[in-house]
Amino acid sequence: MAKIPYKIYLEESEMPKQWVNIRPYMKELPEPFINPATGQPCTAEDLEPVFCHELIKQELNVTDKLIDIPEEVQAFYKMYRPSPLVRAYNLEKALDTPAKIYYKFEGTNTSGSHKLNSAIAQVYYAKKQGLTSLTTETGAGQWGTALSMACAFYGMDLTVYMVKVSAEQKPYRKSVIETYGGKVIKSPSTTTQVGRKILAENPGTGGSLGCAISEAMEVATHTPNCRYVLGSVLNHVLLHQTVIGQETKTACEKYDIHPDIIIGCAGGGSNLGGLISPFMADNLEGKSDIKFIAVEPASCPSLTRGKYAFDFGDTGKTTPLIKMYTLGSGFMPSPNHAGGLRYHGMSAILSKLYHDGYIDAVAVEQTKVFEAATFFAKTEGTLPAPESSHAIRVAIDEALKCKESGEEKTIIFGLTGTGYFDLSAYKAFNDGTMTDYIPTDEDLQRGFDTLPKVDF
Repeated sequence: MAKIPYKIYLEESEMPKQWVNIRPYMKELPEPFINPATGQPCTAEDLEPVFCHELIKQELNVTDKLIDIPEEVQAFYKMYRPSPLVRAYNLEKALDTPAKIYYKFEGTNTSGSHKLNSAIAQVYYAKKQGLTSLTTETGAGQWGTALSMACAFYGMDLTVYMVKVSAEQKPYRKSVIETYGGKVIKSPSTTTQVGRKILAENPGTGGSLGCAISEAMEVATHTPNCRYVLGSVLNHVLLHQTVIGQETKTACEKYDIHPDIIIGCAGGGSNLGGLISPFMADNLEGKSDIKFIAVEPASCPSLTRGKYAFDFGDTGKTTPLIKMYTLGSGFMPSPNHAGGLRYHGMSAILSKLYHDGYIDAVAVEQTKVFEAATFFAKTEGTLPAPESSHAIRVAIDEALKCKESGEEKTIIFGLTGTGYFDLSAYKAFNDGTMTDYIPTDEDLQRGFDTLPKVDF
């Protein structure tokens, strides 16, 4: 067995050349997306006005376990991949735990997060199709930043609808997007019909990802030679992110690391799905018995307090219906929620795996998240993104359980990115002005009341 270094870097030759499609491994498939106009499963033709051809194929593919990564995308990946799997020796020492803690660090590119893994693939397919512009939404800004980088690389115009409260909390993230040529519009806005409607119904709202999705989709479907692209939730996005899990799995096999627990933060599900898919495939085939934990904010608890139901993916109710754990497309997260992960629903794949008992879920308050974030920064030397810090919080909790029990478990968590654009949130925590918002049952019911009435 090779000696385990502090940071494990794979060779370029060890990088994945195919993405892992987890659906063919699943005992039961997630429910297909439903066309709300017909009540029937969505076809490729139904999705054509919104998405690129090749992405639609990937979205609907439930048979191929492996899907080739185009050579151009592989070449782009090599600019910042493989990313390191890091042994958190200092964190272990500070916790005085027998647990072995590793984290897969995705913050080694300019976008500061894992989002670039899917952004470059989606823009590649758009360029190959001959499209000239794209629209998207972004919450905390990582996806908008990554997509602006990919669009700049391929010479593609981009319009980003950024959740208003995030744009105001993170002005420098907006500046980076604009530096790469993206046009940023705070959402909800008066530039779209659906935005004006949302503002009329919710004056003064700080917005949500659901609002921003509605606006971006409206523009895409009314602009010639334009399509909409999404940074999380959908099947093809989780697919692209499996480079994270494959590199992690290869590193584990190379250094004889056997994870007992794998932890990831969960908003829409792309990074968690990408991290766990290769390992989950082994669990589903009876080759391993790893515990997977999804960590979400108590402010937006889709898995732990949501309903498993068909729902729209956006506030304007223009998307297909998705069977997922959801708080209702009308749910508006509190503007006091500074930790990211603001989406009202969860990936259909992860929702099904959670519903069938293959994934555990935990919701954590944001002050506890930032306690973990600052502790990690002091011990490991990296300022983590607030989203990533949800996973750090639970990794620390699991390591402390090992301290109490004396068990020497191996824990891996996803460090999805850096927090240097999130300093306003860190300032609020350091100043003692950050508060924990946990929606009441009545708050959640208002979102549930927006769920579509369906009989399938």
